[in-house]
Amino acid sequence: MKNNQKPKASIWRSLGLAASIIAAVIIYAYGFQVTKVNLEETKSPRRQEQLLRIIRALAKPDLFVYDKTEVKITVPVQVPCPSKDWKPAAPDTTRPYIVVTPACADPGTEVVIEGFNMPAKTEGPLNFLPPSKVNLSLGDIQTDANGYFKISAKLPNRPNDAAQTIEAIVRQPVGAPHLTQTAYDTWEKIIETIFLALLATTIGTILSIPLSFLAARNLMKEIVSNLLGLSAQVIAIPVGFVIGRYVADWMGSLGDSISQNIIISVGIIIIFPVLLVRLVKWAFPEEEIHKPKLSTRLFRMAGISLGLLIGLITIAILAGLMEILGHYLQGVLGGFGFLGSFLMNIGQILRMLISLTAALTAAGVLGSYAGKMGVNFQKKFSVKQTKIVGTLMAMAAGAMIFVLLGAAINWLYQIENPIYWAFWPAVAGAIGGLIVGITTSKNDLLPVGIIIYYVTRTILNALRSIESLIMVIVFVVWVGIGPFAGVLALSLHTVAALAKLYSEQVESILSGPVEAIKATGANWMQTVVYAVVPQIIPPYISFTMYRWDINVRMSTIIGFAGGGGIGFLLIQNINLLNYRAASAQMIAIAIVVASMDYLSSKMREKVV
Repeated sequence: MKNNQKPKASIWRSLGLAASIIAAVIIYAYGFQVTKVNLEETKSPRRQEQLLRIIRALAKPDLFVYDKTEVKITVPVQVPCPSKDWKPAAPDTTRPYIVVTPACADPGTEVVIEGFNMPAKTEGPLNFLPPSKVNLSLGDIQTDANGYFKISAKLPNRPNDAAQTIEAIVRQPVGAPHLTQTAYDTWEKIIETIFLALLATTIGTILSIPLSFLAARNLMKEIVSNLLGLSAQVIAIPVGFVIGRYVADWMGSLGDSISQNIIISVGIIIIFPVLLVRLVKWAFPEEEIHKPKLSTRLFRMAGISLGLLIGLITIAILAGLMEILGHYLQGVLGGFGFLGSFLMNIGQILRMLISLTAALTAAGVLGSYAGKMGVNFQKKFSVKQTKIVGTLMAMAAGAMIFVLLGAAINWLYQIENPIYWAFWPAVAGAIGGLIVGITTSKNDLLPVGIIIYYVTRTILNALRSIESLIMVIVFVVWVGIGPFAGVLALSLHTVAALAKLYSEQVESILSGPVEAIKATGANWMQTVVYAVVPQIIPPYISFTMYRWDINVRMSTIIGFAGGGGIGFLLIQNINLLNYRAASAQMIAIAIVVASMDYLSSKMREKVV
């Protein structure tokens, strides 16, 4: 038999619920105090009048305007009245005219001004003109359907024996409406905003794709190395970076000199890529039945180095040709001279990237081979030899890491004394390497990939926590006010945001294709190319399109800090209290954002 009696309510549960309600009330009450909620201020007539004025101005965007004809009607007035009897001349009632009642009065006297036979439904200023002809405003007039207006105004303190003038100016629209200058400026800036977001998305996507693989835990957790191999890599990477940079500078200057001869340059650009493809196919064969000999691996390393040099020379020559051709087209194409300017900029970008690309490539290649050699050597060493050599290498690697960190700190804080930024960090790093070498056995594998994963994630999180509005302030100092600073700021923020989204997509891929590729003996890079990339292309495209949509919206905000685009024009008009022009910019922003959202959704449907 079931017990139908309800359980008794616990007094402690009731007290807890009451305490929670009281705590919530206290929290929200304090929140009202901190945020200074004051509903009485909303009832202030002054606040309501200001709000109404702004809303009415926003409701009339400065987009279209009529050409107007201007009609001026004047009437004489005496200030003060002359001693003798004075009467104004009778107005011509067949034309527009003004009547002032009274026609003469002392300064400060309020008079009634009426207009008759004026253009219907027009408006304009009403001015007092003393002999100095300096306009003194008496107010604004607006005629009704019969061309009549009536206004009361005080005569200014401008006494004079001669008759003075009250002038009404009414402006009547003629012809069809046309776009205002504000509309043209808005159109120009909204186009700038769209392309600002496009360039930022492109740059951010290119940089975030390789970073996304480093920030994917499932790809990085399997990258391990023994102590000797890791230490050799740490030592070799900075050395390779320096060597690659100096070689790139030398090859870049050689390419510049060759690019002066256009015929030779074109021939090299055609031939060298063919040689480079042959070298890459030879150095990275599709399949190998037997493990290559040491001599073969050394020859392949030499071939890769030669291919790197060929690539650097080709890029340097191509950059020089682009600058020469761009300078020529800039003067020939006239209105399309921006194409020549684009070629010149691409050439300069290639020239800037040669040194960095070569340094990173050399560091990666040298570090990779050094790591593999360290791993192979440690396998051949005895336990005692491994302990000694591994500890010494770990001490050297630790010293190098800490010296590099000290150099970075010295660059920021200008310590200058090498004892503080080089010697003591080297000692601390060597001690750390000594501890790692002592506590690590021959067969221990160090989680290199996980370390890279956490470092990459930390950097991306730090960049993502800084809003692009803050970033653009720094870039404005570097490159000046304008859209270029906005492109750089949005690009940096895009890298941090897309790399996170991309890496999370990599972490959610199916493991089956990855395991199948690994079963064939593929290395990490081959696994990424053949097992990971095919699974992530559709979501990568979707995320990229969505980021372009986000960048369009963000580019309207960074203009507030000098980042160019429509936001730069919007904040100017707001500061000038020109709300009609600001309304035009807000309408343009809404249209573009809505259009981008629609287009991006359609493109995602077709591509993804």
